[in-house]
Amino acid sequence: MTATDTRTLPIGAAFDRMPFTRRHVLIALALFIAFVIESWEQLALIYVADDLGTSFGIDEGGVGLVLSAVAFGMIPGVLIWGPIADRIGRLPTSFWSLVAYGVIALASAFAPNLPVLLTLRVASGLALAGVYTITFPYFLELLPTRQRGKAAVYLSIGWPIGILAAIGASLALGHLGWHVVAIASAAAGLWAFAIRAWVPESPYWLAARGRQAEARAVLRELGSPDWDATFTVTTERVGNPLDLFRGKLARITVLMLLLNFAFNWGYWGLQTWLPTLLQEKGLTLSASLGFAALSALMMIPGYVSASWLTGRFGRKKVFLSYVAAAAVGGLWFATASATWELYAGNFVLSFFSLGAWGVWNTWNGEFYPTALRGTGYSWATAAQLVATTAAPSAVGALLAASTGFTPTMLIINAFLAVTVLLALPLPETEGRELE
Repeated sequence: MTATDTRTLPIGAAFDRMPFTRRHVLIALALFIAFVIESWEQLALIYVADDLGTSFGIDEGGVGLVLSAVAFGMIPGVLIWGPIADRIGRLPTSFWSLVAYGVIALASAFAPNLPVLLTLRVASGLALAGVYTITFPYFLELLPTRQRGKAAVYLSIGWPIGILAAIGASLALGHLGWHVVAIASAAAGLWAFAIRAWVPESPYWLAARGRQAEARAVLRELGSPDWDATFTVTTERVGNPLDLFRGKLARITVLMLLLNFAFNWGYWGLQTWLPTLLQEKGLTLSASLGFAALSALMMIPGYVSASWLTGRFGRKKVFLSYVAAAAVGGLWFATASATWELYAGNFVLSFFSLGAWGVWNTWNGEFYPTALRGTGYSWATAAQLVATTAAPSAVGALLAASTGFTPTMLIINAFLAVTVLLALPLPETEGRELE
């Protein structure tokens, strides 16, 4: 093909006829494990919180600060890394972020006192924010249009796998102290080298930066029959946060930020203190960990069902239905009067809330054009992390004030109802090309 007869296509069109290949499976595995690591890091110390409190002589409020520290560091981190990912690329952002996280997490295992531990936990969050922000947009930008929603929801299953890994590490290593669990977390930073080896740079990003030859090479590698075209993009203005609040994007951005905060507050408010809340209902610590593990297992069929349904009914209908059903499960859990009702209510809550998260992780990454996708997703993630930071301390304060199990759960559950209302005006993106 000569320069004079080269076809010109929007970059998204190159993914319309693309098959789902073995290379996509390898990419999915690499980014799936990255998401497992992200889940692990935010949850691992929750299940050794008693040893952490004893080691530093701190109460529930102090433990809540330690648990929130990573999220606190990730808030400025995602706002920094998102525009960086739009400027330097998805691959280098993922690689250097995960390497830096591993080094800092290892140092935190040897913190001599609480101030140093808090500082290092904040710094590890700052580092981890890069891969945390870009994992889903990166994956979306490598998938065929038809499989984008289904495959991206499956990627979300990495979250309950990370929970199970954190629980398993706590049971297997917890008797050795929280330091050993922290060292195990740091070792996960080595996965950065697998990502660099297996995951190519995003063709969307390459085309947006004018690197046509490299974009064609990746598309050919991914099996696109349209790899030899010249690709156009909607905008080349890269990573400017102010563009999120201009024109038609402004309304979406405001709704997206509020929804991310409300949805994540409802989730983290429960997960962070689930073992403590269950002990208030009479379960032992061992039984509470088993309960949390079963809840994580229930998340997996929630993701699988949401993945199947989103391709059939669209992102919006499935998300709204699942969040509403999760709120019903949360109400059942909050008002449970018997142990079996605790299990049943929380299983319904886990099934539907995490299925909804799988849809949202995909939907949330499809609102913005390529030049702003990393930046837009970083702001969404920042809103989630503000909630992640606030929820453990707020629920800890409620527990310290002897608010009780049921009122605390009802407060947490109210955020799910708000999430439904905020999602109603958002546009459907199922089956649409990314810009």
